[in-house]
Amino acid sequence: MNYLAYVFILFMIYSVIGYICEMTYAAFKNQKIVNRGFFCGPYLPIFGLGSIFILYALTRYESDPIVVFVFGMIICSALEYFTSFLLEKIFHNMWWDYYEFKYNLNGRICLFASVLFGVGGLLIIYVVQPLVERFLDLFTAKTLNISALVLLIIFIIDVIYSIVIAYNLRNRLILAEQLKKEKLTKISKMLEETVKEKIGKLILYPKRLLKAFPKLKIDNLDEFNFMKKYRRVKKKTKKSKK
Repeated sequence: MNYLAYVFILFMIYSVIGYICEMTYAAFKNQKIVNRGFFCGPYLPIFGLGSIFILYALTRYESDPIVVFVFGMIICSALEYFTSFLLEKIFHNMWWDYYEFKYNLNGRICLFASVLFGVGGLLIIYVVQPLVERFLDLFTAKTLNISALVLLIIFIIDVIYSIVIAYNLRNRLILAEQLKKEKLTKISKMLEETVKEKIGKLILYPKRLLKAFPKLKIDNLDEFNFMKKYRRVKKKTKKSKK
């Protein structure tokens, strides 16, 4: 089996496991099932990437559970902090935060989550990975290589689509904020129509994204209310023309 294909399949398996864990936790906490992922597919790449780091950095220390636990905490916490920071820089919004938890660092990570990451590291090294290896042994190298290729194509398509959707949402928020600051009554009619037209041309963003990351809507409530109001005005205008 191709080595890169093997690593990618591990990445996808742990991304799916992470997705299931996150969905279970969210369902227990909120009493409802919501897709908690940035992407459309049932996987959370941050969990897959964290698991790969843990496997390749800590397997050599499997005889020392304390080392696995501590460094599992450090590796995954650093990864989550960096991911949160990167998403905020790219999309100009925090997609999640831990401000409600004690001992958090800039709302990006917290002690509670870090401890869970440490426990997750132990489970990966001592429980999950042996089971994954047995599962993969059921398939031929050719089957796994083809599966990896198919999954990679699906994943790339999902990444491109999800980034486009996220950027569209970001652009809508920026334009809505500009309109709100300018106060439409004080700017020219031509500029008003131009900016509104730009908002109207942007592709609609799926409600799934806001359900998965409710902080986005909470932090930009005025902008979302503005866009909602504008869409209503636009619909009424179309009906009146008919």
